[in-house]
Amino acid sequence: MKVYFVTGEPSGDLLASSLMRELKTRRPDTEFHGVGGETMKEYGLDSLFDMKELSVMGFFEVLPRLPLILKRVSQTVDDILLRSPDVLVTVDSWGFVKELLSRLSKRNTSIPRVHYVAPQVWAWKRGRAKAVARLTDRLLTLLPYEPRYFEKYGLKCDFVGHPVVENDTTTIDVADFRRRHDIPSSVDLLTVLPGSRHGEVKRLAPVFKKALDIIASQIDGRLQAVIPTVEAVEGEVRKTFADSDVPCVFVKGRAERYAAFRASRAAIAASGTVSLELASCGTPHIIAYKFNPLTDFIADIVVKVEYANLINILYDKEVIPEFTLSECRPELIATKIMEILNDDALAANMRRKAEAGLGLLRLPNVRPSERAAEIIEEIVISD
Repeated sequence: MKVYFVTGEPSGDLLASSLMRELKTRRPDTEFHGVGGETMKEYGLDSLFDMKELSVMGFFEVLPRLPLILKRVSQTVDDILLRSPDVLVTVDSWGFVKELLSRLSKRNTSIPRVHYVAPQVWAWKRGRAKAVARLTDRLLTLLPYEPRYFEKYGLKCDFVGHPVVENDTTTIDVADFRRRHDIPSSVDLLTVLPGSRHGEVKRLAPVFKKALDIIASQIDGRLQAVIPTVEAVEGEVRKTFADSDVPCVFVKGRAERYAAFRASRAAIAASGTVSLELASCGTPHIIAYKFNPLTDFIADIVVKVEYANLINILYDKEVIPEFTLSECRPELIATKIMEILNDDALAANMRRKAEAGLGLLRLPNVRPSERAAEIIEEIVISD
């Protein structure tokens, strides 16, 4: 079985790698080709080009990169046709994927097209659902309420659940993590996650760093920050936090990332899938996000939901504190983190509600990646 994957997001890299692992378990002879990140490489993907070239968000952030992105679209279409896979699986990154699938549709290919992670049409651009139905053969959704937005256009959809619920972090040795990084047991750990794209880090890292400095002035040396990062932005992250008033430990890789989450009393994170990862590790946290000022202004007008965090959307109330757009300010973030650090009951309540929210993101008796792999295999067999 030959599967061609395309993703341009670090979160998509993690989702695709879970699916790849399951496909390899079911069909050891499966070949993987396409575009992906460092986690997918662990399962044998030789990416056509560096995925970080696509990891941009916001109209005014994408515009300067548009010529390169369009070049990569053409390159990917040609490679798909050359390799003629049994199935094409695009993961998240709808802006890039839409252009890719549009061009592929004009080339008269019969390769089945599956998109994994529904575009957030319920938040904005609701007309996008029609385009998804036109360009794909099957949609795998992470959230239980998403299929209805696409099925009305005749697209076959499957809620498979979110792979983050598969994380088993209960065996992580927190004491060993502290020993490896020379972190005394008397020191509180705070995880800081300023994003995995250059634009995110440029906008959020300085805000998070200032928040850390505010917290340091109130906690009197009892705090250390652990900052998980990825290769694409590691240099920028280290540079921003180099003169932090809080000692910082930088880690890379999935295992170190989850160990950091489990070891931390709280976390500050860029909005995204990482919030679910933190919830799965029982780490109380806040999320924050902003674009450049003009994109912020437009987002304030066009986004149609009250919450950015998926757990908050599922509950329809704020369980995970959010600081987005104009509210993404160091003093507000620092105040909330201090509340979490100083109030064990508040932290415990956040853990309970987040854990219950994760329960809504799974199917009974089947893991998300297992169900997704079953569907991919069915498509290949029936084609």
